[in-house]
Amino acid sequence: MEGENVSFSSTFILLGFSEHPWLEIPLFGVVLVSYIITLMGNSSIILLSLVEPRLQTPMYFFLDNLSVLDLCVSCAIVPQLLANLWGPEKTITAWGCITQAYLFHWTGCTECALLAVMALDRYMAICRPLRYMLIMRPRVCMQLAATTWLSGLANSLLQATLALQLPRCGHHTLDHFFCEVPVLIKLACGDTTANNLSLALGAVPFALLAPVCVLISYTFITRAVLKLPSATGRYKALSTCSSHLAVVVMYFGPAIYMYLQPPASSTQAKFMSFFYCVVTPLLNPLIYTLRNKDVKAAWKRVLWSRVE
Repeated sequence: MEGENVSFSSTFILLGFSEHPWLEIPLFGVVLVSYIITLMGNSSIILLSLVEPRLQTPMYFFLDNLSVLDLCVSCAIVPQLLANLWGPEKTITAWGCITQAYLFHWTGCTECALLAVMALDRYMAICRPLRYMLIMRPRVCMQLAATTWLSGLANSLLQATLALQLPRCGHHTLDHFFCEVPVLIKLACGDTTANNLSLALGAVPFALLAPVCVLISYTFITRAVLKLPSATGRYKALSTCSSHLAVVVMYFGPAIYMYLQPPASSTQAKFMSFFYCVVTPLLNPLIYTLRNKDVKAAWKRVLWSRVE
């Protein structure tokens, strides 16, 4: 097999959590319940913002984009994960693997950029309240959202395409529960220096500049809030940021931890990916629903109108 140069296999084997077989059935139950709640939670936020005029603001427009991202990554990863956890076969088709590699990298990069844009939106709302609606008008919001999606797509097309073109020499077993670019690079039997360098450089705008943008935005927000004369005003200003800040910490926190202290084992890396693929899409709508008074009030109005 060493002399064979096979660029891509018709099927791939996903080892997943097979080193802990006793864990697969409990994980199946957890993932299934999480998947159902994720679909319901994110879909309801999108539908609620469409039917409730009070939620048709820049902040909820970006929240809709976040919900779409969560739905995309869940629908791309979780059904295959459920099939592999439940049945004896741990395989994925070539097209399924390609779809996962492109889509996960796309959504991951886009979410990093989107969280930075959402931080910028909160900065404008709190630090520039009189000019907020003039600056964050619908056309600007559309352009910002399109920029996040297109930048993530461009990086995904570059990184995933480079990874898929690597020679694999018959290797088609992935020590993971889904196909992602770094895992595909590890399957290569040739020199991957250029791929790893491209991956690192491509991550700079999303994994480095985006968190820095969020940090700078919240630094200015904190300074502006502390200057407010009343405690009520400070609480109201901070409450508008609490949900987004919780999502930012939940998303960038584990990523920074992994960067500072890389996982010691493949199992640890899998559970970190499990967090991003299953837990994060589940928690995002819950955080915005439970911590946001506007969303809860909108739910009450919609439910009361149904009852009446």
